[in-house]
Amino acid sequence: MKQFFNVILAACLLLGLHACTDETIGVSITDSVSSIIEDSSFVITGHSVRNDRVQMRTSTKMLGKLQADGFGQLTAEAVTSWMPAVNIDTTGTRAEWIDSCRLKLRIPYRSGFTGDSLAPMRLNVYRLNKALPSPIYSDFDPTDYYDSSDLLASESYSPSSGWLETSTSYVTGTSSYDTVRVISVPMPVELGRELFRAYKSDPSIFSAPKRFASIFPGIYINNSYGSGHVLNIKATELDVYYRKYTQLSDTTDTIYPARCQSYLASTPEVVSNNIIRFNVDDAITSMVNSGEAMIVAPAGYEVQVRFPIQDIIDKYKNNIGNNQSMINTLSLTLPVSVPFTEYNIQPPTYLLMVKTCQKDNFINGDSLANNKDSFYAIYDAQSKEYIFTGMRDFIIDIINNHGGVATEDDINFTITPVDVTNYTYQASGYYGGSTTVVTKISPMVSRPAIARLLLDKAKIKITYSKQIVD
Repeated sequence: MKQFFNVILAACLLLGLHACTDETIGVSITDSVSSIIEDSSFVITGHSVRNDRVQMRTSTKMLGKLQADGFGQLTAEAVTSWMPAVNIDTTGTRAEWIDSCRLKLRIPYRSGFTGDSLAPMRLNVYRLNKALPSPIYSDFDPTDYYDSSDLLASESYSPSSGWLETSTSYVTGTSSYDTVRVISVPMPVELGRELFRAYKSDPSIFSAPKRFASIFPGIYINNSYGSGHVLNIKATELDVYYRKYTQLSDTTDTIYPARCQSYLASTPEVVSNNIIRFNVDDAITSMVNSGEAMIVAPAGYEVQVRFPIQDIIDKYKNNIGNNQSMINTLSLTLPVSVPFTEYNIQPPTYLLMVKTCQKDNFINGDSLANNKDSFYAIYDAQSKEYIFTGMRDFIIDIINNHGGVATEDDINFTITPVDVTNYTYQASGYYGGSTTVVTKISPMVSRPAIARLLLDKAKIKITYSKQIVD
C-alpha cells in the first residue's frame, strides 16, 4: 500500500513539473520580453531675461502703486476702449431722466489686490481723444491720447472700500457665481445722457467697438495719490441709472426710479492695456546677476532654457536598438523656491513654456498650448513645483517627421508667467456633468508674482515600453 502511494505521489510530481514546463515553453514560443523603462537622467539649463515690454491680450487690469521690499516698486495704470451694449433701453424714458452713471471696477473678493487693503489711494479717469493703437504694449505712453482737461472723475479708494456683490462668473461663463468687491466711481451724468442721445440718433454706432470708438474712444485710469497696493480688476463697466415711465393695467401712470443698464464694458474683444512701470528690487537684480533663473511678473523677468531633447532621443534610440518600442510619456517637473518679499508675494499660478522662436507669434496670435511647441503648467503650492505634462507629441513629432534630429529651435524654450482663462460648459444628455477647456493664454497681469526656478533640481522624465524579440 505504501509503495502504491509513493507511485501516485511521484506521478503527481511529474504532472506538476510537466505543467510548469509547458508554461515556460509557452512564453518562449513568443520569443519576446516586454519591459517599461523610466529615465530621468537629463539636465536642463537656463538663465533669466528681462521682459519689460509685453503685449496685454486680456481684459484684466491692474491699478495702483506698490513698494515691496524684495520685489521692487510697481506702478500700474490702464487704458481701454469699450464694447457697447447693442441695445439700450429708450422706451418710456429720455435723456433728461438719466440721473447718474458709474464706472464699476470689479475685483475678486479674496485675491483682488496685493499690498495693504486699508492704504488710501486716489484714481483719476480721463476720456481718450482718439482710438488706441493695436497691438499695444505695457510700455505704452498715453500722453498723446488724452488731455488733462478731459478729467471725467476722481475718486478715493482702497480694496476694502468697495461693496460685496455676487454675480455670474466672468471667467467660466457658466451659471456659477463669483463674489466680487465693487469699487464704484461716480461719472458725469452728462456722459450717460450723451451716450443715450447718440444711440437714439444712430443705433448702428453701438453695433461694433470700432464704430463706437468714433464717438467715445475709451478711458485712461491712473493713480493720482497714495501708495500701498495694486488692484486686480477682472471686469470694468459703465452703468447708467435712469427713470422709466410706464402705464399700469389700471391706467395709472407710474415712473419707476433707479433702473440700471450697463452701457459699456471692457471685454477681451476690445483694445485694452496695462501700463506697467516696474523698478526691480536690488535683491532680484543680485539673484539674476548670480545666475539664478527668476520669474517675475508683471513685465519683469522670464527664463530662457535649453531643453535636452536631442540627448533624450539619442539615449532612447540607443536603448531600444532594433526592438519594437512605444514612448508613453515625457514630462518636466520644475521645483521652485519663493524669495522673501514684503506682502508675501507668491509664484505665478501658471507658467507657459514655448519655443523661443515662436513666443512672439504665440502671444500676438492669441494662441493656445498645443503640446508640441508650447506647454503650460499650474503651480502646486503644496509641493512648490510646476509639472509640464503632455510633452509626448513634442518628441514623437521630431522622431517621426524630422528623422530624430532636433534643431536649435527645438532645444531653445522660453518659460514665462501667464494668465489662463478657462471656460466650463455643461454637458448635455442623461449623465450631464461639465467640461472645462482653456480658451485664452495671455501674459500675466492679474497680480505681482515671483519665483526662483531650481533648474539644477528639475526632473525630465521619459517613460517608454520596449519589446525584445529574439
